[in-house]
Amino acid sequence: MKRLLSRLLPLILVAVIGLVGCSGQTGTLTGDYRQDTLSLIESLRTAIELPDNTPDKAAAQADARQRINDFASRYRRDPAVSNLSSFTTMRTALNGLAGHYSSYPNRPVPQKLKTRLEQEFRQVESALQRGA
Repeated sequence: MKRLLSRLLPLILVAVIGLVGCSGQTGTLTGDYRQDTLSLIESLRTAIELPDNTPDKAAAQADARQRINDFASRYRRDPAVSNLSSFTTMRTALNGLAGHYSSYPNRPVPQKLKTRLEQEFRQVESALQRGA
């Protein structure tokens, strides 16, 4: 009996950990494309506008990168969303910001990129209001 229990317990632990680890997303996305997009835009604006000497800057950038990855993986293969103009514009903005964070992780976001991102964020918000 002891031998059976010693073999069964690790198997149960692995199954439980696997199921809990794969049970969902990080909790940042709700499944409502419009709400998720607006929430992502606000969080990215906050991360971009933080002053460079703020101690939370690195954490905000890491959170922004995680949110970008979560958003892209959730909606890129959804045919109801992937053809919307708001999604394609949002992907352009996300690719630009993610590219900067990957290539220059210790440098602040340049003003030229900030301006372009803000313009694209406004276009996405406008398209979402139109329903596109």
